[in-house]
Amino acid sequence: MAVDRGRYTCVLDESATRVTAMRARELGRKSVVVGDRVSLVGDTSGAPGALARIVRIAERSSVLRRTADDDETTAEGRLERVVVANADQLVIVTALADPPPRTGFVDRCLVAAYDADIEPLLCLTKADLAGPEAVLDYYTELDLPYVLVRPDSDLGELRERLAGRISVLVGHSGVGKSTLVNRLVPDADRAVGTVSAIGRGRHTSTSAVALPLPGATEPGWIVDTPGVRSFGLAHVSAESLLHGFPDLVEGTVDCPPNCEHTAGETECALDAWVAAGNADPRRLQSYRRLLASRAGEIE
Repeated sequence: MAVDRGRYTCVLDESATRVTAMRARELGRKSVVVGDRVSLVGDTSGAPGALARIVRIAERSSVLRRTADDDETTAEGRLERVVVANADQLVIVTALADPPPRTGFVDRCLVAAYDADIEPLLCLTKADLAGPEAVLDYYTELDLPYVLVRPDSDLGELRERLAGRISVLVGHSGVGKSTLVNRLVPDADRAVGTVSAIGRGRHTSTSAVALPLPGATEPGWIVDTPGVRSFGLAHVSAESLLHGFPDLVEGTVDCPPNCEHTAGETECALDAWVAAGNADPRRLQSYRRLLASRAGEIE
């Protein structure tokens, strides 16, 4: 559920008991992240002061990664980090106004989701201030699932999409993600404090925390990621990056071998594909902007 300075909050499947654990030495350098399914030995009572050991990490069904920075020329830029394991949905929270939607951020999240082979869900907040038409039109070729949220709206549709799944929520400051988490999990503040302090009285606001959804007929989890507001893509190959834009994939069939698909590639077939009306020109611009960002040419 949470990781804090070498201590791990785990929840037992059978009893839902929360257990504090440390990583066993025999795991070596294997990282343990939020969402991992693990095997525990030792004191699993969950009593104050009790400490179990994580001795095995089950094979992961998915791995959501980010690169610390997109500049591959620096050590930091080459540092690939696992954000969450075993998630099956990435909920991209973006406001329709105040602040205005940032399609570049959404694109980056989509690429991260497609690279991790998890399903994206666009959650459009502040729908009382602006309509979703412009954003939905931009992604019309992707058939991207979405939900609209207003301050006083019922969250039934969103809860249905979260039920029975492990969903990672990501979004910039001001878009209403924290408010959304607190509406979905009314005691989220208290729960986050419990799992992040791990007996040391410290609230870790920059770490991912998994929270169980209350009252769901199918148990589900949401993973709040307050410290992850964007995804560096230096770890994603150019071809994997293209899979974040499935509306462009078919257009590369006529590209020459080893085509980089950048604006400087004079024989790239994507320009003709877009000119023929097969994809929105803004999608190609976004893809090439991400290529440049991934290569460290722009932020």
